[in-house]
Amino acid sequence: MTTAPQTEPVSRGLSSERPPLLFVHGAWGGAWLWDDFIPWFTERGWECHAFDLRHHGDRGGPKTLRRTRIKDYVDDLAAAVAKLPRPPIIVGLSMGALVTQRYLEHRTLPGAVLMAPVPLGGVWRATVRTAHRHPFKFLQANLMLDLGKAMDSPGPVKSMLMDDDATDEQVADLVARTGGESYLAYLDMLFVTRARPQLVQTPVAIVLAERDSLFSVKEGRKLAGAYGVDPIVVPGIAHQMPSSTRWQSAAEAVEEALRDLI
Repeated sequence: MTTAPQTEPVSRGLSSERPPLLFVHGAWGGAWLWDDFIPWFTERGWECHAFDLRHHGDRGGPKTLRRTRIKDYVDDLAAAVAKLPRPPIIVGLSMGALVTQRYLEHRTLPGAVLMAPVPLGGVWRATVRTAHRHPFKFLQANLMLDLGKAMDSPGPVKSMLMDDDATDEQVADLVARTGGESYLAYLDMLFVTRARPQLVQTPVAIVLAERDSLFSVKEGRKLAGAYGVDPIVVPGIAHQMPSSTRWQSAAEAVEEALRDLI
């Protein structure tokens, strides 16, 4: 089995005068995260692309993530952008939003939409929240040096990623699709790798989840303030917006942000 990152984007829709959209998933995810978003945006005339960061989705399991860093994900994004016929607007979720910002420190694109982005101060507060709510799973992830262990069961997936009214069936489906995540990438976000808005020249819009249990709206507003923009807050929705039963509200918020960008 190859361990190379999948950087050939999965594409939908026809090209238009508008920039294409490139969707970047977050931790524990894959291109599958955008399964509802992409048809929705395609129907509205957007050319859409999504890809798996290395060792996510169909590209390998947790063991292949041992040495993966945020900078590796930035390289994957750069390779995906290079394969597109025109410079895209990037839509990045959570860790994918941080990867997007680090990529944009040295490139300028038509725009970027950051959904539920990692806060300016990194994942310290999210770490405390997770440890408080799910101490056993948090300890297991740290002892095994595998961040995937933090989100491989219904309890943490529902309380940290999903809406309060998510059904058991919906939770089970997301647990089944949630993959591993690099412990080194987590340490990067904890200690080393931060968003640096002062280095980003690309126009940025920010979409926040009102009921985000990982990254609070207050933290998101601080990042938006650093970019000099007003965030769009989606009511009643949790962190993993594209997988929410309210995903269409999140898609509408992203579309509103895109209108502001172009």
